[in-house]
Amino acid sequence: MWELLFVMIERLGIIIAVAFVLTRLKFVRHLIDKQEISKSHKIAVIVIFGLFGIIGTYSGITINVSDATYSRIVLDVGESEAIANYRVIGVVVAGLLGGWAVGLGAGVIAGVHRFLLGGFTGLACGLSAIISGLIAGYFYKKTKESNNIVSIKTALFVGMGAEAVQMALILIMARPYEQALRLVESIGIPMIIANGIGTAIFILIIRNVLNEEEKRGSLQAQKALKLADLTLKYLRSGLSTKTAQPTCEILLKEIDADAVSVTNKEKVLAFVGEGEEHHLANEEIKTEATKRVLREGHLVIAHSWEIQCRHNDCPLQAAVIAPLKLKEQTIGTIKFYFKSEKQISPMIIELSKGLSTLLSHQLELSEVERHLELAKQAEIKALQAQVSPHFLFNALNTIVALIRTDPMKARKLLISLSNFFRQNLAGTTATEVTLEDELNHVRAYLSIEEARFSDKLTIKYEIDEGVLYYKVPPMTLQPIVENAIKHGVKQLTDDSFILIRIRKHQENVTITVQDNGIGMTEERQLELGQEGVASKTGTGIGLYNLNRRLQMMYGDTATLQVESVVNQGTSISFTIGKK
Repeated sequence: MWELLFVMIERLGIIIAVAFVLTRLKFVRHLIDKQEISKSHKIAVIVIFGLFGIIGTYSGITINVSDATYSRIVLDVGESEAIANYRVIGVVVAGLLGGWAVGLGAGVIAGVHRFLLGGFTGLACGLSAIISGLIAGYFYKKTKESNNIVSIKTALFVGMGAEAVQMALILIMARPYEQALRLVESIGIPMIIANGIGTAIFILIIRNVLNEEEKRGSLQAQKALKLADLTLKYLRSGLSTKTAQPTCEILLKEIDADAVSVTNKEKVLAFVGEGEEHHLANEEIKTEATKRVLREGHLVIAHSWEIQCRHNDCPLQAAVIAPLKLKEQTIGTIKFYFKSEKQISPMIIELSKGLSTLLSHQLELSEVERHLELAKQAEIKALQAQVSPHFLFNALNTIVALIRTDPMKARKLLISLSNFFRQNLAGTTATEVTLEDELNHVRAYLSIEEARFSDKLTIKYEIDEGVLYYKVPPMTLQPIVENAIKHGVKQLTDDSFILIRIRKHQENVTITVQDNGIGMTEERQLELGQEGVASKTGTGIGLYNLNRRLQMMYGDTATLQVESVVNQGTSISFTIGKK
């Protein structure tokens, strides 16, 4: 018995070799991955595993029960002979991978073949093959629910159990019974152990295949993400010649391709690699395969006759062409060229698909960012347009009063008013101006306010002239200064002042507007600039709008900072960096 066991385990090498070959078949791998396969492929799997069972029969050992001898070659089976074989392995694995239908089909093929070989155990062995497929199918159902491949331990026990069922059927069906009993006693344990081990080894091979694919997929995903990260800073600006060229250079360096090209819907935006001396950028798209990708939106593998290169010495003979999409609309292609079709491996195809998706997402992000920028600019324009009309009325009233008493001063105020509104108009078409322009704008405003307040208002300036080239949003200082006058010093009878300070701190600039007015409570300080704060003289919307503009252009670091003490004055400041 033990000699027979050693011989059977030795012959498992044949089964292992066949198992390795089977795992390389595409539709068998789909079965391993628990993917849906077509009916024709399912039939092919049944036939293949049925033939695997037949191989298991022929690779067994013929046992002559009468004289207790065995032969290492199975050609046919005599009336008193039986076969110690590996038939169960193919049938059980079929059921474990494909379910009861695949297991049953493979069992029928292997079982009918065994029955036709003859011998006194022919019918029992043939029927046991069919039952083995159904048993394995039951365990497939349990593993399918968890979406995992069957464990090696389960495969071992299912293989051993299926073979134990065969031994039981031989005892029940084979006659004469004494001969069946002697057979089971001599081959039962070796066959149960050998087939259990063989089934476990087959599943082990399958699990290794899955691990290899997972590792390969992980490396592929890492490469795709790396490339997406490297190309992000270019493609987030959109699809153009300027962004396509560096993108192609990065992809060619990282991918095992001979050339890389990017197109939009009409022309080649960039081409890098072999043949770049005659595959030129800005040429119209000529390749029919590329036009098909643009039209249908699906990846295409282009053969040599589809590339349509007019240059006789062009080394490029094949290409993988993937679509670049924006909101489900194909707006261009990414093309990987090769010198031979043999270079186009499944890994290259999957990587091309992944990159196509990632690069398309980057283009969508660029479009989102563009729309956000447009929305931000539109909001800035709307905020800039909100200027208090009261200032205009007050300025005109002041000028009317001065026309009779001091015409020259009235003339200067008209010029200041003209400069002030000219700057307002310029601000509606610009998103940023220099501090120098903004300071001139405020000086024009304050010259009018000083005339209104006569000798009650003093304006002081502490300006670092070296930072006046820094950029700020238009009409940044005016709302703060207006707030200081309306809510601070207006109610003072005399000796009111406003200080405007612009100072550099390392690479940043701090702008401060300080007054000696009536100040405000701590509660009001927290509200100021965060929302419209209603008061007797206004809505507080000016500082709120200014705070919004500063945050949109410079971030939260430019938020207005308010310091105030009741009856002692207020200081409002903000800090910006160089732009």
